Amino acid sequence: MVKLKLWIGAVATVFALGFIKFSDAYSYDTYYYTQKVDHFSFHNNDTYQQRYLVNDGSWTQDGGPIFFYTGNEGDIEWFAKNTGFMWDIAPQFKAMLVFAEHRFYGVSLPYGNKSYEDIKYLGYLSAEQALADFAELIYYIKKSTPGAENSSVIVFGGSYGGMLAAWFRMKYPHLADGAIAASAPVLQFPGITACGAYNQIVSRVFNASSPQCAASVRKSWDVINTMGNTTEGRAQLSSLFRLCAPLSNDSDVHNFKDWLTEMYGDVAMVNYPYPANFLEPLPAWPINVMCSHLTDSSLEGEELLEKIFQATNVYFNYTGQTECMDTGTQSTAGSLDDRGWDVQSCSEMVMPMCTDGVRDMFEPADWDYPQFVEDCQNNYNITPRPHQIEVLFGGTNIQQYSNIIFSNGVLDPWSGGGLLKSVSSSIIAILIDQGAHHLDLRSSNPADPPSVIAARETEKSYISKWIRQARRNQKYRESHKLNPILID
Repeated sequence: MVKLKLWIGAVATVFALGFIKFSDAYSYDTYYYTQKVDHFSFHNNDTYQQRYLVNDGSWTQDGGPIFFYTGNEGDIEWFAKNTGFMWDIAPQFKAMLVFAEHRFYGVSLPYGNKSYEDIKYLGYLSAEQALADFAELIYYIKKSTPGAENSSVIVFGGSYGGMLAAWFRMKYPHLADGAIAASAPVLQFPGITACGAYNQIVSRVFNASSPQCAASVRKSWDVINTMGNTTEGRAQLSSLFRLCAPLSNDSDVHNFKDWLTEMYGDVAMVNYPYPANFLEPLPAWPINVMCSHLTDSSLEGEELLEKIFQATNVYFNYTGQTECMDTGTQSTAGSLDDRGWDVQSCSEMVMPMCTDGVRDMFEPADWDYPQFVEDCQNNYNITPRPHQIEVLFGGTNIQQYSNIIFSNGVLDPWSGGGLLKSVSSSIIAILIDQGAHHLDLRSSNPADPPSVIAARETEKSYISKWIRQARRNQKYRESHKLNPILID
């Protein structure tokens, strides 16, 4: 199954080898809020404890806004420590920072260790329920925190979190005055975005680094298939790629190719202009470093695969600390939860993926929806609803909404499913040249390209505008006493 990975950029101090670690300056208090498991019926009265993190060190009670992060599919502490833009601008806006954990992720498990055991529990894992959680939490914070009742709220998110930020503003405009939706593939759904868009962008970025590089990757699949057809060849592949678990059958070879394919997409997502310890410890512009090993597409057989291994080693073992390659895991970032996303991708987050081997550098593979449905039914007893998100949030028909910025990096493969053109004066699209996955949500860095610096300035300008609008609206409500009680 295709997994949408939502990785929020790391921020902080540089240490040995130039990689990035979390800054100690990112401090917060941890709280828990009692949420309904089911917001949309009066039958299930179960509750659970949703974790959220707060930093109010820059906040002023005389009108300071709330910057609210709509949590993704993982541990919220990881996102809090990896969304530097919010921390960078909080002092300027005198804002309170709130990071809310998404249900079924981190420690916010509605049914504890049983949460993933049965569809009767997993049925409560959805974007709609998560959005309702965020709404209840914002309402509670504003009502229970002295000085916060009249605070404007700006929601932030990246990738799936960016989708949630945009959808939250759409569904709860009375609770959020604006949204920054970074690298949010809100159009990556059936009938809206072509299934090959993601992999074509991955290939375009590799080809831009070096046509020889992309051609070498495209050529490597036939070599892998030929070797993978025999016991001796599978042993040779296992040795060439230093695999922890040797390939023993056709299924192993298929999974190995999926592992490589996903890796090429991941490195395109994090093709940042400076060293980062994000999905993996990587150098600046990691695709260029990978492609420095793939300069001759005329190579054949084992010689070609040795070069492919050297290239992939940049991603999986740049520090030289990995003894063998584990095809059972894509990265060392342990704060994301593939279990939950597998479930969501089988319910309403149906995002078609395909390749053709011509417009991309991968093996041809059609989007097999019937097989996808069968897998979801077998694995989770779930039948996908491929058009549910479009029905709920409008797809491309969003001109009636307001105060949302959709930012996308040109180098980011998920930009293929992003909103790339402004819809109106208040539904704004920002394209970031030389930007990979939500580069604008990362903390500022001396190596940032001018495009991301400009994007952040634009975002700050709109945030200021939304806050001013919210304050004017608040004054209007106070002065007009809407819906007064009339007494004879």
